[in-house]
Amino acid sequence: MKRSGKIALVMMGTSALTLTACEEPKTDAAIFETVEQCVAEQGLTSDQCYGEFDAAKAQHAEVAPKYASRADCEADFGAEGCEVSPYRTNAGGSVFMPLMAGFMMGQMMGGRAYTQPLYRSRDDSKSFRTADNRTVGNKIGRTQVAERAAARPAQKLYTQQRGGFGARARATGFGGGG
Repeated sequence: MKRSGKIALVMMGTSALTLTACEEPKTDAAIFETVEQCVAEQGLTSDQCYGEFDAAKAQHAEVAPKYASRADCEADFGAEGCEVSPYRTNAGGSVFMPLMAGFMMGQMMGGRAYTQPLYRSRDDSKSFRTADNRTVGNKIGRTQVAERAAARPAQKLYTQQRGGFGARARATGFGGGG
């Protein structure tokens, strides 16, 4: 019996090491809700902050999750958490997307993290998430995020129906901008 207990402890230790070894690589980034927070960060200039905010804002309509109804969007992002997208459904109806809650800047010295808009879901209103529903944390300022979360955001060419922001949401196509 004692031998079985030792084997179980060894196996538990191996599992913990495996989980630690599989942790995703991180990269440097900076997260802000406002341009003013960015400007206040030591080592960043006003021009850098406004430029990166403008870049994230320009991506927002393209990469934000899209919903065919305001109710579906608000179910994932809360009341007053959505806006009308410039895109239209194939039938000409409105498409809704979450409001931009902040932006993430990539590494200051030519790293691989890309500037992108960030969102906050209703279910986890403290953490920032990318348009691909990857959590990047809730810390304002310089931080480290998973490399996959810092990747260039992809354009969303579909609308989602209520079912959860991200992987659980069902997708349907929509027409071009309008």
